[in-house]
Amino acid sequence: MVLKELQNIFHIELDAIYGQHEVNSFFYLCTEHYLNIPRIQLTLEPELAITKPETEIFFKVLEHLKQHKPIQYVLGETEFFGLPFKVNEDVLIPRPETEELVDLIIRCHSERSDDSNLKILDIGTGSGCIAISLAKNLPNAEIYALDVSKDALSVAKHNAEINKVKINFIETDILDKNSFLAFDAATHFDIIVSNPPYVRHLEKQEIQPNVLDNEPHLALFVEDDNPLLFYKAITNFAIKNLKPNGQLYFEINQYLGEETKQLLVGTNFKAVELLKDLNGNDRMLKGTKI
Repeated sequence: MVLKELQNIFHIELDAIYGQHEVNSFFYLCTEHYLNIPRIQLTLEPELAITKPETEIFFKVLEHLKQHKPIQYVLGETEFFGLPFKVNEDVLIPRPETEELVDLIIRCHSERSDDSNLKILDIGTGSGCIAISLAKNLPNAEIYALDVSKDALSVAKHNAEINKVKINFIETDILDKNSFLAFDAATHFDIIVSNPPYVRHLEKQEIQPNVLDNEPHLALFVEDDNPLLFYKAITNFAIKNLKPNGQLYFEINQYLGEETKQLLVGTNFKAVELLKDLNGNDRMLKGTKI
């Protein structure tokens, strides 16, 4: 089949769900992933054809997309902070807002001429996107990453291998007070960062079906009556495990910015800042331990 004809079928079947621009993006991602054919080649060779087995792969992808399966899960990979990451239904798909959080941390510590003494902990690492991106950009730092999910950690470990970085992975539940025992008593961190579950069940109607029906709810949702559960636990952990003047970074629920900020203001933190993402939403929180 001629690829241009196949692209037209994608638009006929999917434009009403995703819009023309998004469908074009899906199609070009597939041609690069499955055929190693870049977008420009399709423009230069409009009559380019593929084999029947290759065509069948595209029709399988089409069916997945019609069922709202995220393209990242269909392809089994995505990009974050310019790096390749494998993803599946055991981990959240990394978001651009989280790239902003990583960029904030790197910028805040770029003044240091030596990162060899930095100890960084990523809590709820999922795919490992935060920890691995920090490891690539702060190559001399010692980085730890924990998650409650064994399956998520398996994905994260694979991503660390792909990106050729060393991460100390730990399987533990930050809500369990015994999680403190997962670390040596002498281990204190310069930076603790977390993008924990923060979407309340009452906000489900705002979530797109491709997210709601596919991504792990364990990593997404919290109870309506205790939405700051993870932030409280992580803040308490940070009070005991951050060095003096160590920094705590959160990605947060945009609707609970001030409430989350007060967790730090009312404890052992100074210079607490609530920061907006590129869309103007309260998205990041930063505090320095007294």
